Amino acid sequence: MANSRKHNNNSSVRQLSEIANTFPPTEVCSETSSDVFISKEVLNPHILFVEPFYTGSHKELIDLLHDWSPKSRLITLSGKKWPWRARCSALILSSHIPQITTEKTIFCSSVLSLAELLGLRPDLQKLKKIVYFHENQFVYPIRQIKDRDVQYAYNQITTCLAADELVFNSEFNLRSLLDNLNKVVKLLPDYRPKDMQLKIQPKCKVLYFPVWYPLLPDDQSENLEYLTIVWPHRWEFDKAPEVFINILTKLKQKNLNFRVHILGGNFADVPDVLNDVKESLKENILTFGFVESKDEYYDILINSDVVVSTAIHEFFGVAMLEAMCYGCFPIVPNKLVYPEIYPPQCLYNDEAAAVKMLTDYCKNPSKARIDRHALDCGFDFGRFAYGTLRPRYRQLLK
Repeated sequence: MANSRKHNNNSSVRQLSEIANTFPPTEVCSETSSDVFISKEVLNPHILFVEPFYTGSHKELIDLLHDWSPKSRLITLSGKKWPWRARCSALILSSHIPQITTEKTIFCSSVLSLAELLGLRPDLQKLKKIVYFHENQFVYPIRQIKDRDVQYAYNQITTCLAADELVFNSEFNLRSLLDNLNKVVKLLPDYRPKDMQLKIQPKCKVLYFPVWYPLLPDDQSENLEYLTIVWPHRWEFDKAPEVFINILTKLKQKNLNFRVHILGGNFADVPDVLNDVKESLKENILTFGFVESKDEYYDILINSDVVVSTAIHEFFGVAMLEAMCYGCFPIVPNKLVYPEIYPPQCLYNDEAAAVKMLTDYCKNPSKARIDRHALDCGFDFGRFAYGTLRPRYRQLLK
């Protein structure tokens, strides 16, 4: 049994208690449904919410906004088979969206090809059209250049042109789209449209994803014998699990004492590197796979020391902010959205630097908590809190 003690993270608890939510957002429908979901009718609806990929952060945001907007309808497709949702959701949804009555606004994510939907449903054209970009398809990492499917980026260009307002979850998301517009346009063999950025940029704004911060306990456990690491990401190519496993392997080779929770989604095609590590690091692994219970998930975060990202594709990262909220020191790449959110002491430039940071914390686990507490002096959780952001979202939807 490991020796442990309790510590009181007063500054973090105090800051978060001022912005924490007293209740979680309402879950509108289960993401496991394979059917089209249409919320119940309301009298004189004002807003139509449409989400063709109803899972993860897409589900969280649309549920939250629908919950905030009593005069609204919600139409969703299950969060499966993303490529088909991006290609075909306009066609599917066109026959399921009810006829417009008193609605004034349609809000959707960028997975939907809005221009196609408006062509199929001309009655929607008169509405104010707001598109939220959880991600864009202009900088998605690919293994080989021949793997690039420009159709997804092209769909987002036409969506931008068809929309009235474009909302991005980070400045990095916005800039990476605008800065790469011409690269996509240049792929056209002829008749290349001009001034795309001039037409699209005036519609754009950044509105951070509203993170729900549950109330924290005053006391959190701290282990004095080993460092506890969390990796809370999808088990997919763009989260670079092989980089994280390389890092853990190097820590193991140094005979350092650590434990790890490898969280995130289990998919049908689990990367080989994760299957292999289940055996090679079995003595170090505390959790391996998706945690169904939110309470259990949060308990893991509370009792961990550091949270690591090795992503090569990230536009916001809710899981990292949640873990930081619960007391983990974030260790993140010095690229993508991370320098926009995290201070310099959390950033690493390459794999060797990440190994060095974790080596130091393995040798002195309490330092991770000390360094995490020090972040509270300058880190503003409030700018990402849904209580803080709610007025801005309500103004957007007026």
